[in-house]
Amino acid sequence: MTKIWHKAYDPGVPHEINPEEYSSINDMLEIGFKKYASNPAFHNLGTTLSYAEIEELSRRFASYLQNDLKLQKGDRVALMMPNILQYPVALFGALRAGMIAVNVNPLYTARELEHQLKDADVKAIVIFANSAHVLEKILPHTPVKHVFVTQIGDFLKFPKNYIVNFVIKNVKKMVPPFSLPGTLDFKACVSAADPNAFKRPEMKGSDIAFLQYTGGTTGVAKGAILTHRNIVANMLQARAWIKDLITESQEIIITPLPLYHIFSLTANCFVFSSIGALNVLITNPRDIPGFVKELKKWRFTAFTGVNTLYNGLLNNDEFRKLDFSTLKLALGGGMAVQKVVADRWKQVTRAPLIEAYGLTETSPAACINPMTLKEYNGYIGLPISSTEVEIKDDSNKTVPLGEIGEICIRGPQVMGGYYNRSDETAKVMTPDGFFKTGDLGFMTEQGFVKIVDRKKDMILVSGFNVYPNELEDVIAQHPKVLECAAIGVPDEKSGEAVKVFVVKKDESLTGDELLKFCRENLTSYKVPRSVEFRKELPKSNVGKILRKDLRSETLAQTKA
Repeated sequence: MTKIWHKAYDPGVPHEINPEEYSSINDMLEIGFKKYASNPAFHNLGTTLSYAEIEELSRRFASYLQNDLKLQKGDRVALMMPNILQYPVALFGALRAGMIAVNVNPLYTARELEHQLKDADVKAIVIFANSAHVLEKILPHTPVKHVFVTQIGDFLKFPKNYIVNFVIKNVKKMVPPFSLPGTLDFKACVSAADPNAFKRPEMKGSDIAFLQYTGGTTGVAKGAILTHRNIVANMLQARAWIKDLITESQEIIITPLPLYHIFSLTANCFVFSSIGALNVLITNPRDIPGFVKELKKWRFTAFTGVNTLYNGLLNNDEFRKLDFSTLKLALGGGMAVQKVVADRWKQVTRAPLIEAYGLTETSPAACINPMTLKEYNGYIGLPISSTEVEIKDDSNKTVPLGEIGEICIRGPQVMGGYYNRSDETAKVMTPDGFFKTGDLGFMTEQGFVKIVDRKKDMILVSGFNVYPNELEDVIAQHPKVLECAAIGVPDEKSGEAVKVFVVKKDESLTGDELLKFCRENLTSYKVPRSVEFRKELPKSNVGKILRKDLRSETLAQTKA
């Protein structure tokens, strides 16, 4: 069953990539800086930085870390920012200085932030001012010695930098007061640093590049150890997969998902930077009207997002009027792409919405649908180059084709383990080197992989397996439904029963109407026992609907 299936299906895709093509991420970046020096690299809020400017600014920050702060190779530097120009400067600077980057969600609570900074033994943090009040509460309890603060507009052109910062702080009141004595002004430090003092460290593929935190849904967040080789390999794998659609120096990719998330980090930041493309950074994608207004300015060629984001855009009248004539590539990941959303995307943009699959622990890409795909097929794709996928049972035996088991992945992009969590690492790595994803699925004879659901999200109704993804895909096809989520709730008769949470697109929708629709489209044991309408559903930082939060709420209400 261990096969790299895509070769027979799509001979244009390389069977293998060479993870040693670049010695490190730094090697890859520096080659790109030189080759594409005059190309625009990152754009945000009206300001564009070229690859040469990114090289200069990141070199300065690397120099400051090395010479002014005296940090050493391997020290941890946390990055706590949304999609603003400071992020690639800080990220590339930290990596070029030989540091390990620790990405932090800017929406973290004090408890979550304290855990991550302590667990990763972070020495320095670059934080945007809007989140600084959270850091203030816990800084004395962490190993952090150096705090860089930056405001959203700091790297914008004059006078917009002052205007944006003034409005954000004084008009919109988005910067809660904070007191952090001894903090460093990120922009001032970068400007003051001596770029000639930067010393390029010797980096190997086995050196750690990121401690990328994940697993908060199953308890305490764990740091996935991602090496330079892991990231380089995954960048090469993804680039090989899309090579026939992209042209060096010609691409403009829209980047609404935060770069601190592994999907956007690898797919947008590294893959497209490696070909001299322009990343258009969207700071607040939840502001759909503002997002669409920005999209109007660009003849964009590529787009990445999650199902909820694509759905939100498609329900905006102005988005549907945009010019999509240059769009070549739209990738959906992070959560299941729903058929109704993929079909509408194709209808509106004339470009297929290609589903891809990966996890933080796989850097992230593991399976991607062929770029030649014309219509939604319901699969997460084929194993990408140099990647093996097996479907295993609980005893680590490979199940026959077509049977459901746990999706397991082996390849050069698979993490080295969880930082300081050998017990947790042992739970997810098989003796033969496969990573156990926690996702249930099956493989077809052609090698396509289908996810049926998360192992922990499966609902057991009277002994029958019910998969929330299937229910949500059906319910989302109702014309009056905007978003939905399905969970299992305790039931005396059947063990568990299905409950669905729905956000209406049309206020006339009733529970009875929706249940009638379900009975017409689902086997009886899959039909929800109850429906709860909500104004909104809980979502992660990238817009993934959080079933775990709905389960926790429901359980608490039951106990009360």
